[in-house]
Amino acid sequence: MKKILCSTGALIGRPNNRDYSLIKEYAPKLYCDGFEFMMYSSWYNQVDKLIEELKKSKLNFPVMHCEKHIGEDLGRNIDGKYQTAKEKFKVNCEIAKEIGAEKIVVHLWDGIYSDSTIENNIKGYETIRRVSDEYYIELLIENVVCSHKSPMEHWMRLIKEFPDAKLIFDTKMAAFHYQLEEIYKEENLFLWKKNIRHLHINDYAGSYKDWNNLITLPINTGNIDFDRFFEYTKNIQYNGDYTIEATAFSDDGKVNFDMLNKCFKYIKKVIDNKKQK
Repeated sequence: MKKILCSTGALIGRPNNRDYSLIKEYAPKLYCDGFEFMMYSSWYNQVDKLIEELKKSKLNFPVMHCEKHIGEDLGRNIDGKYQTAKEKFKVNCEIAKEIGAEKIVVHLWDGIYSDSTIENNIKGYETIRRVSDEYYIELLIENVVCSHKSPMEHWMRLIKEFPDAKLIFDTKMAAFHYQLEEIYKEENLFLWKKNIRHLHINDYAGSYKDWNNLITLPINTGNIDFDRFFEYTKNIQYNGDYTIEATAFSDDGKVNFDMLNKCFKYIKKVIDNKKQK
């Protein structure tokens, strides 16, 4: 059965002091099948406490999203051995293993370096892949937005060198680069059959590479044609899971649970092939 997850990053952020103890408090108000745990860099100094809190919650965390600066460290690669990125990634894998996650999401490129040093990032994939294999966790590379080229170009480059690389497709990231059409093309069907293992479902309201509008929106509040998207994924028999990442907290830290539940309800209806009212 396909699972619909909520990213903890949709719930926890600066306005509520990135207080991960709130996850347990918020969970009963959300009608999802589990959570994708989002790691923040400010939590590296409290990993043991973090793990204890998450395990105590007894919530389902089938997916973990790595702290995003790992991709930036891969691009920087100051030591020539990816040591900084490797050490950080190993901590993320340890957390994932402890909370029961079977998949781990990575921004292979990100931050100030973005994809400007993509050669380093592609080579660095092998380094972190070896670590995830040691923990028996499936590594998923996201189609993260780029400053120089495009995520689809880098995906194709990665797959050329590592044909069995697994991917996670984010609708907002693709829309930002006007690459949603690419995912529907017959020549790219192999990505769905072999590589794409999970989906991030979020809307986007900007134009091409509109950095001022690169925010994570709820379903059907932006430009993406989700009816078409879900019809396509149904037709190709996509069998993976989904994560909603739409930012649900306001500047005062209050969480809009109704908005998130509306997203979960929409996905449940379309994947159950029920007509929307």
